[in-house]
Order: sequence, then C-alpha cells, then structure tokens
Amino acid sequence: MPRLRRLVSEQLTPDELRAIRRLLADAFATDEHGGFGEDDWEHALGGVHFVLDEDGAILAHAAVVERELHVDGRPIRTGYVEAVATAPAHQRRGHGSAVMVAVSEYISRGFELGALGTSSHAFYEQLGWRTWRGPSSVRTGDGTRPTPDEDGYILVLRTPSSPPFDLWADISCDWRPGDVW
Repeated sequence: MPRLRRLVSEQLTPDELRAIRRLLADAFATDEHGGFGEDDWEHALGGVHFVLDEDGAILAHAAVVERELHVDGRPIRTGYVEAVATAPAHQRRGHGSAVMVAVSEYISRGFELGALGTSSHAFYEQLGWRTWRGPSSVRTGDGTRPTPDEDGYILVLRTPSSPPFDLWADISCDWRPGDVW
C-alpha cells in the first residue's frame, strides 16, 4: 500500500533526494522544454515535499515553496508548486492525483494562493486549479518585464484566505535563475 509523506527538504535523506531526482529525470525525459534541469531542481528545494512511496520506491513527488506573487500590484503569499511527477511505470494509477490533493490541502491551509506553471491543464483543473488568463511578468532589479511565453501556462488555486482577484488581471513573480515561472 502506497504511503504519502510530507517532509521539508532537510528531512529528505541523500538516497531519497537521488531517487526523487531520478524520478524527475525519467518523468521529464521526453519533455519538449529540455527535461528537468539543475535550475528546476533548485526551485524545488527549500520547501515542503510530498512523497508517495511503496516498499521503499518513490512513485510520485511534488514540492511547495513559498513565493511572493503580485496580482494587480498587490503582494500575495503563494505556495508555488514545483517538481510534480509520477514515475512513468506508475502513471495513470491515481498517484499524482493523491499527491496533488495533499498539496492543494496544504496550500489551502497556509497560503493566500497556490500557483504553478504547466501545459497539463486538464489534470490540475479537475483538482480545482484554474488557468490564469491575464498577462504575466517577472519582477527584476531593473523593473518588471513581461513573460508572454508563460501566458496561459500559469494555474492558480484559490484558498480560504485569497483576496478577491480577477483571473484576467496582471500577475508577476519574483526573478530567479532558470524558468522564472
């Protein structure tokens, strides 16, 4: 029987970290964006990991890191979801959904908003996530810059503490290396 654990990055053992990296590499091996790189891995660290395992084998994973997104210029404390994957041999068995239900519950209890970037909208939308319709941008030391390639790829999850907002409003994230969203 699979078990779902919630751990902060520092609680993961070196073997678990290696296993999660392998799972992510395998799951994103055919990704049209070049797979799962080092920046992607760094984005997943420093938060809370949701690990579904069975008999010592990690079958699915997602991480939630805190970020500050701005909606119409208003800062919103956001649980940003990273590194969501299910081992290819174990896909379509509900493992990814189980992880994302736990992730969504965690975000709903502790953040004003949940957010993630993906092209797999149907999977997340069936779990209550909604596509952001407005323009996206990144906040840098030199000002705010549009990120039009991300428009339509950002999904959000309203929480009990979400302020009122329009899905067509401007949304921005803080700058980081690699994919900013």
